[in-house]
Amino acid sequence: MRIVSLLPSATEICFALGLGPSLVGITHECDFPPQTEYKTVLTQSELEHQGATPGEIDRHVKEALHEGSSLYRLDHEGLVRARPDLILTQELCEVCAVAYPEVLEAARLLPGKPAVLSLEPHTLSEVMRSIIDVGQATGTRERAAELVRGLWARVDAVRGAVTTRGRPRVVCLEWLDPLMAAGHWVPDQVDIGGGIDVLGTSGQPSRKISFPELQAAAPEVIFCMPCGNRLDAAAAQAHQLQALPGWSDLPAVRAGQVYAVDGSWYFNRPGPRVVDGIEILARLLHPDAWRGPVPQAYLKVE
Repeated sequence: MRIVSLLPSATEICFALGLGPSLVGITHECDFPPQTEYKTVLTQSELEHQGATPGEIDRHVKEALHEGSSLYRLDHEGLVRARPDLILTQELCEVCAVAYPEVLEAARLLPGKPAVLSLEPHTLSEVMRSIIDVGQATGTRERAAELVRGLWARVDAVRGAVTTRGRPRVVCLEWLDPLMAAGHWVPDQVDIGGGIDVLGTSGQPSRKISFPELQAAAPEVIFCMPCGNRLDAAAAQAHQLQALPGWSDLPAVRAGQVYAVDGSWYFNRPGPRVVDGIEILARLLHPDAWRGPVPQAYLKVE
């Protein structure tokens, strides 16, 4: 089978299922595992974000969407050369990937009429289900089931380790200018990791929040996980929050419990590594309870 993945999370799922050799096309944002370096890239961003601030990026994206412009360019000629049997895509987020209607139209025009599988997870359970869906579509159902069982076992291990601990009030910021509270599966990650997400709701989209709303939430711990940003960029952006009037009065700031985390790899993408994200949260929320290995993907913001 020849597979084109137009999602970083789907690319990770494919590699986890042993389908790396079957991938004949990926996106410019697919950066894990390292073998993605050798795959054909079929997309590129239409917006130049290099050196832009979060506020500028937000404004550019909104302007493009208002004008009906695409945020990504699909290499149609490259797609023809790839000759895919299956294209993996999504409809969940209009700023996260090539627009779904464009993918459908491109698939319709291909000689082989490939199948198109749209992955739409909103919760942690649905993330797991999407792994099964990819397994069913690619003839690796048993391998997918085994992978999911292993992921749930890790989830249960974290849940069991923190179940008797106090649950701090947590806010996860998916964007920092404007402030956005993370939604979808992130509140599930917080819950399992031993916290109470006071601004995000499981299964619901991420949403813009005001600073007074953040103040009213009185978070005891804040995780900065700006979408699409690796740890160093997340930390640099998080430090800029210190300029906000009233920031230093937040309970989390006073307690030294503000962290930058690698949102791109462990929180923004609905793939297998959301479980790594849960383990990271458990380590930071309950370091005396969760002692399992976690990626070094967090920094305290001081």
